[in-house]
Parts: sequence; C-alpha cells; structure tokens
Amino acid sequence: MGDKKDEVIVVGHRNPDTDAITAAMVYADFLRRMGVNAKAYRLGELNNETKFVLKTVDMEAPDMIPDNVPEGTQVALVDHNESQQSMENLKKMRVSHVVDHHKIGDLTTSEPVYLRFEPVGCTATILTKLFRENNLDMDQKTATLLLSAILSDTLHFQSPTTTDDDRKIGEYLQPIAKIDDLKSYVNKLFEAKSDLTGFSTHKVLFLDYKTFQFNNEQWGVGTGETCNVDKMLERKDEFLKEIDEEKKKHNLNGILFSIVDIINQKNLTIISGENEEKVAREAFQADVKDHIADFGSRVSRKKQIVPALEAYFNQKS
Repeated sequence: MGDKKDEVIVVGHRNPDTDAITAAMVYADFLRRMGVNAKAYRLGELNNETKFVLKTVDMEAPDMIPDNVPEGTQVALVDHNESQQSMENLKKMRVSHVVDHHKIGDLTTSEPVYLRFEPVGCTATILTKLFRENNLDMDQKTATLLLSAILSDTLHFQSPTTTDDDRKIGEYLQPIAKIDDLKSYVNKLFEAKSDLTGFSTHKVLFLDYKTFQFNNEQWGVGTGETCNVDKMLERKDEFLKEIDEEKKKHNLNGILFSIVDIINQKNLTIISGENEEKVAREAFQADVKDHIADFGSRVSRKKQIVPALEAYFNQKS
C-alpha cells in the first residue's frame, strides 16, 4: 500500500444519506481490490436510517473528512459531482473517479478521469454492476449495504426515479444479503428514516438538503422523508424560522423544504416567502395555504423538483 500521501479519498455528498455513505464505503473497497489505495470519508453526520444499516452489518461509519486535506489530493466522488455539494476546496483537489446517478453539474477535471454515470435510482446499482463486470466476489455485508441504499433511494422501488436496473440488481443482491423478508426490512429502514427523536428542527432541515444554482439564483432544496407527516408538520413554524435564517446567512433566493410521505407518495412543501410562493404557483401549479404547498405526487427532488425549477428559471432568462 502507498503512504497517506497517495491515498485516494472517497466521498459522498454533504448532508449524507444512506447511498452517499454506503457508496463511499463500497467504492473504496472496490478500488482497494483493484489495487488503488482508497479510503472512504464522510462529509457530515449520519442520519438514523444509515445508523440502522451500519448496525445491521456491524460496521463502523467512515471517518469525518479532515479539515486540512492537502491540495492536489486524489479524490473519488460518489453519489454527487457538483462542487457545492462536495468537500471544501474540491477545485484544488485532483478528481480521479466519479460514480454517480445525478445530472452533471460543474464537474471539471485537470486530467483524464474514471467516470461512470447512469440514469438509475441509486449509486449502489452502478456499484453492483462494477463488482459483477470485474468478477469480484461480494460478501453479505457489502450486499446489505448496497441493497439498503437502493431500497432507501428508490423508496422500495416506488419512487419515479426507479428503473428496471434497480429492480434487477435488488433481486440479485437480496439472496447475497440474506434478507428473506424484504418488506419487513424496508419497514425497519423507513421507521429509522422517520425517527427524528432528539433531532433539532435545524438538523431535520439539513438531513437531506442540497443547494443548486438556477441561472443566477441560488436555491436550497431539502427533503424530509417520513411515515408520519403530521409529526413533521407540527414543526412548521420552527421550519419557517430556520429557513429564513438560512436564507439570510447564505444569501439564498429561496428554500423549498418538502415533507415527503413515503407510504402514500405525497409531497407537502413548506413555503417561507414570496419568492418560494411564486415558484410554487408558476413552476409547480401548486396552491399555497398557510405556508404549505401541495406538490402532489412529486416526491423525487432529482427527477421532479429540480428539473421543474431548471425549466422555470431557464424560460425566465
């Protein structure tokens, strides 16, 4: 193994979800098996669902990324590629690998790079393909990490982002993961995802939150996936306060925070100000009442919220 200087840092996005954490762990393992000195790190605290998954497989979470990563360090990005969702100073690093299932953002590299992008529901689906293409054995723990990420990202294959590839890979992974009763496992995953006991409203807002640039406007788009919508809505006033503070702090044009009912596939979005209300009405044809817009069955930020915002801001320019 090379020394620390030659280590490739593998990271998922900020405010990591289960796919971001498990993809970093599994891809680092894959790279090591390919002879690359890789190590997974995380860019934020784990959510309760990810904690449940790691407890299930009895594995430690990756370390938090250190503050002082030297310029020119090789970095592998998983489950994201946009610099504002990534580590500090990404532009000063050498991005050597990217495995992702999102749109390509501002990704630029100073040298040739390994890229694997596919329009599937989860990075874990692509990683499973990499294992199979390279004839690598997969153990029960790795299969459980990958399957959990797929079930989480696709909301048990119910999300509009789900593809046939995700379903097929899920079927392939299930026996290796030795999860006999998938429905029961999914229920435990979603219960953990919905368990916000001890979480401040500030923390809930940023559990699954990303910033985007639409034309020259900066927007935050957050999602709170839950089995208990009413419990989330009890915090509405607190959310409004946190959203206003975040907009001021980072000079954002707006923040949309969607409360997604994972059982009934519905989206109620908290609308804090005039910009957001205008966007809710014009980009989503949604009525706004008491700071809540009904976005109907638009539950996917990647496939239904961000593209609608991009289309809306592009036709304004």
